[in-house]
Amino acid sequence: MPRVLLLATGDVIAYGRHGLLTAAELLTAAELLPPGPAGTDVDAVDLLTEPAFDLTSSTMLMLARRVVSAVLDEGYDGVVVTHGLDTVEETAFLTDLLAGPAAARAGIVFTGAVRRPDDPGADGPHNLAAALVAARDPALRMAGPVVCVDGDLHAARWAAQVDAAAVAGFSSAPFAPLGRVVGGRVEPLGPPPPRPPRAAGEPAPDVALVATYPGVEATVLTAVVDAGAAGVVIEGTGNSNIPTSLLAAISDLTDWGIPVVIASRCRAGATPAEWHALLDAVGAIGARGLSARKARLALMVALGSGSLAGVRRWFGSL
Repeated sequence: MPRVLLLATGDVIAYGRHGLLTAAELLTAAELLPPGPAGTDVDAVDLLTEPAFDLTSSTMLMLARRVVSAVLDEGYDGVVVTHGLDTVEETAFLTDLLAGPAAARAGIVFTGAVRRPDDPGADGPHNLAAALVAARDPALRMAGPVVCVDGDLHAARWAAQVDAAAVAGFSSAPFAPLGRVVGGRVEPLGPPPPRPPRAAGEPAPDVALVATYPGVEATVLTAVVDAGAAGVVIEGTGNSNIPTSLLAAISDLTDWGIPVVIASRCRAGATPAEWHALLDAVGAIGARGLSARKARLALMVALGSGSLAGVRRWFGSL
């Protein structure tokens, strides 16, 4: 019988008007609904964290490591994490970056809820029931962590919350969801993204994210480094374009051995352009199609290589 670990971190899926539901209580509610985790041995564990909108990098790293340990050290066939939807895509992707061989051995599924458990039409029990089914299904082996919402399974690399109030508020666009939970099994819908390179060394939690805007001053970059950032991600526009006023500062940072990654605020269509020769000239690194938020997590992991050259090599394989 497959063994699945349920890690409950609190947040909306568990917080009713009369208190916090435990992992065991969440599991009981999910087991009453189809598709349900029939034929699965589920261990329910409470692992409370701060609310998803208030998570620290250290907490996200703790959750990712707990998931990997459950698979590699404890032998679980699947892991489900209930998580606030505000930042579930980030924690799922960080887990993806650190999963290594765990991705081949178990299904790893993150889920949550928009509505509280005692709200009309509460979506948490249905999401959890589907997540438990997905976690034990061999279809998710090698897919890496996924976000399960409204029955759809979104690869952690592509998952994005696009509607904060909708039960089906997540999208993988421009890609298709990996699959959908139908009738007690996973129905594949598309291939998973490539597996990320193995993490080398300890991730660096102090990575800054700076969004560009008309008139942005270069002092913003030096200020975050002065405050202790080990790397910087810049969210540009269009084809990862950034104001020319930042180029000299980027060159200075890379000369000091501080990696600078350039992402785009656009979800799709950001392709290399001639302009990027300037970014190459000042030592910037492309985000490989990741959103700025996920590029920040990738840079945290890449910094474990210990050098700017190592970061470049790691991103080149992402």
